[in-house]
Amino acid sequence: MNKISFLVIFAFLLGMTSACAEEKKYSLYAIGFYNLENLFDTIHDKGKNDYQYLPDGQNRWNGRKYHQKLRNMARVLADMGTDKTPQGCAVIGVSEVENERCMADLCKQEALQKRGYKFCHLEGPDKRGVDCALLYNPKLFQVRNVKLVPYVYVKPEDSERATRGFFVVSGTLADEHVTVIVNHLPSRGATSFYREEGGRQIRLVKDSLLRDDPQVKIIIMGDMNDDPQDKSMAQALGAKRKMKDVESDGLWNPWWDVLASGTGTLQYDSKWNLFDQIILSRSLLEPKVMVNKDFKPSDIDCSSLKYYRHQIFRRDYLFQKEGKYKGNMMRTHAGGTWLNGYSDHLPTVVYVIKESGGKK
Repeated sequence: MNKISFLVIFAFLLGMTSACAEEKKYSLYAIGFYNLENLFDTIHDKGKNDYQYLPDGQNRWNGRKYHQKLRNMARVLADMGTDKTPQGCAVIGVSEVENERCMADLCKQEALQKRGYKFCHLEGPDKRGVDCALLYNPKLFQVRNVKLVPYVYVKPEDSERATRGFFVVSGTLADEHVTVIVNHLPSRGATSFYREEGGRQIRLVKDSLLRDDPQVKIIIMGDMNDDPQDKSMAQALGAKRKMKDVESDGLWNPWWDVLASGTGTLQYDSKWNLFDQIILSRSLLEPKVMVNKDFKPSDIDCSSLKYYRHQIFRRDYLFQKEGKYKGNMMRTHAGGTWLNGYSDHLPTVVYVIKESGGKK
């Protein structure tokens, strides 16, 4: 072998070695939200209007139905996030759960036990008895602090009313400070004003968190009872449609364009809405990424947690297969009939990514 040939081969091998040395590994984490549609036990909670979910109530809610509901919910929760990561979701916010007992029973289900899920819950003031809560995989997310910030009614005539507050869980994900705010804003039985006020109050909670730690990664999720473009989300909360429009202390709502494409998370009169949103703080965004760009992790700076993808979680078992309401969600009840289904909402998932061994 002559000297020139040797140098060519050496240069090639050196290049291969350098390329391998520069190859990076990434860790992907799924963050989810799911409205469980009335996960009630069969026992009356004093002071709560839970009578329709008692054995002698309107829904004839008994132990058999309750335990089947638990199994159905656990199936969905365990499947969420597995389209992109086999470990499922690191964190899942839930709404419409009655109490701590329901959350404990839920985590005892085999599908969730296998993943080792734990939960956070604080009893709220809602008259019907439904709360928000958080499921988490302790191998991925370590809880630091849990608090329930009350929803404050500002009109004097509403002084005797009470509804779900803002469930705030601070923790550590991938060695970073991440705080999740789980919400269930007032229903559309109330006027838009009450959801707009909810958006303003979530924004105040977000601003308070940023004052405490300007680097915190904030994830706001929940059943907002409004679509991304409605005043409560777009103006009161200030969650932007385009990533490039998000200011340093602002928020990005990735679900505007999903709804605009003709799909959502729940249906009313055959029309899609997208109430189940997961909204991200500026600290989770990469400036180089345009919303619709099919980027690779190597295109962006993943030395800290960054947004990667989002999806409405779908499985065939979540939909009715036949009859008048074919294609609608398979609910627990419909028209007074127990369907042994899941929920009237579809779950949503956001994926965040980080270079393995990257900086905090």
